[in-house]
Amino acid sequence: MELHNIPNIKNLDSDNFFLLAGPCAIEGEDMALRIAEKVVAITDKLKIPYVFKGSFKKANRSRIDSFTGIGDEKALKILRKVSETFKVPTVTDIHTNEDAAMAAQYVDILQIPAFLVRQTDLVVAAANTGKTVNLKKGQFMSPEAMQHAVKKVTDCNNTNVMVTDRGTMFGYQDMIVDFRGIPTMRQYASTVLDVTHSLQQPNQSSGVTGGRPDMIETISRAGIATGVDGLFMETHFDPANAKSDGANMLHLDYLENLLTNLVAIRQTINKLH
Repeated sequence: MELHNIPNIKNLDSDNFFLLAGPCAIEGEDMALRIAEKVVAITDKLKIPYVFKGSFKKANRSRIDSFTGIGDEKALKILRKVSETFKVPTVTDIHTNEDAAMAAQYVDILQIPAFLVRQTDLVVAAANTGKTVNLKKGQFMSPEAMQHAVKKVTDCNNTNVMVTDRGTMFGYQDMIVDFRGIPTMRQYASTVLDVTHSLQQPNQSSGVTGGRPDMIETISRAGIATGVDGLFMETHFDPANAKSDGANMLHLDYLENLLTNLVAIRQTINKLH
């Protein structure tokens, strides 16, 4: 598993799924540390390998007045502080070639957003940093097509790559997860299921993306049963007032119970094998 090469990753010998989780965007230092402290305590208790997730900026917005960030360097320094404070690795999205080199100085995993995963120059720039690269499957792409995105990374002599399914467009305003794609993509790289973005309802007339957070546990359970290597989810102590993607985030208060149930499912699956 690629996580073995990431500094500060804990609990890899637990045979659990790993978790990439945190707020959609870094809104400030206090909120990031508060969320990280809670998730670290839960994942340490359940022996789940954990990576703190937070976007240092949001480039893909529905409206021009949508929140985009608090400043690139300021947010990246907060991600570094989270890592140093809690001794956990971090992951953030990048959107340009310049972002790759800049973010690589602060975080352990560079994430390519789903809308940008076919952008060869961006994928290559991320790969050339030597950091682990998380490729989010485009909503418009088949699972089989992700082998070519993975190859762009490995062709740069970087074998530290994973793929993340975040659902496939179903009509104009809904997403579905085709669980047949999980074993397909696991042939190419460690595979993660993004359980919160998979429940987005994009292209709303208001210009604000909707979501179905009530289905997070259902999608998560199915992902674990299907054999995903890891889960990705966005969580916040106040989703209703989060500055980005609040409509499909998991409330932080519900995280421990959800992960406890998922660990039990994973243990059952392990026994079957």
